[in-house]
Amino acid sequence: MIRSATLALQPSVSPVADNSRLRLFSGSANIPLSQEVGRYLGMDLGPMVRKRFADGEIYIQIQESIRGCDVYLMQPTCCPVNDHLMELLIMVDACRRASARQITAVMPYYGYARADRKTAGRESITAKLVANLITQAGANRILAMDLHSAQIQGYFDIPFDHVYGSPVVLDYLQNKQLEDIVVVSPDVGGVARARAFAKKLDDAPLAIIDKRRQAHNVAEVMNVIGDVRGKTAVLVDDMIDTAGTICEGARLLRKEGARQVYACATHAVFSPPAIERLSSGLFEEVIVTNTIPIAEDKRFAQLTILSVANLLGETIWRIHEDSSVSSMFR
Repeated sequence: MIRSATLALQPSVSPVADNSRLRLFSGSANIPLSQEVGRYLGMDLGPMVRKRFADGEIYIQIQESIRGCDVYLMQPTCCPVNDHLMELLIMVDACRRASARQITAVMPYYGYARADRKTAGRESITAKLVANLITQAGANRILAMDLHSAQIQGYFDIPFDHVYGSPVVLDYLQNKQLEDIVVVSPDVGGVARARAFAKKLDDAPLAIIDKRRQAHNVAEVMNVIGDVRGKTAVLVDDMIDTAGTICEGARLLRKEGARQVYACATHAVFSPPAIERLSSGLFEEVIVTNTIPIAEDKRFAQLTILSVANLLGETIWRIHEDSSVSSMFR
């Protein structure tokens, strides 16, 4: 059974109908999430024409006056990444040419984030390239959720608000009242994320899955650092793509005596063969958010989808009102 939940927030939103300067528009990547954010803010999505020419070129036209307005453009750059990124750039350019006062690109999922540094010679740092493209298109501010690497904020020379999906996941887990929880990082690189998550779960113990290759053409050796025997293991990551890493971790945790295994991630990328792996019985539950739309054919019995609409809506309002964002969502 597919379950949905959302974070209950005490809205600080005043009736937006009285605020003529705030506008919310949506790209085609995740219209349902944009509509939810609009409902939280008490406003409709702005009217916009979106179409394609015969050769695939994207055409955007804003169909209301936005002169002097603060415009928020909702668009996760998920699959197909290139189309959605290009659509965002065109939306930004259209708003800039329509004399918007401030343009904020709201990116619940920031694509091309995994190439955030050079690990070998002659390769692109695509996270920085995308930052340059968005800035040059005319965006004045960025709002993103759970970046693959927090250092990406430094690639922008415009204000950047980075919020986290963990509050909605934590709220859901705490309501389940799981016992003997141990929070597990699926790799060494995710330790800081898992540690912060564990601290919010009443300082739950932390475990780490260490993977290393002893030599070329030799299989990886995996070890669990920490005690998971007889416990409820909660694997925490920013995204699930093909689900290889998180499923390998779950198998090892089962082998090491974990009683139950849950997977938690903000971004459900779900590239093949993720669905087959995640629905194979390794997990009691796979908990994700709706930063990326999940098609019906990618849903399975153990999947729980939590909404981040209230969190994003509250963040947008606080940015618009020049009030604190970071104090609420850390």
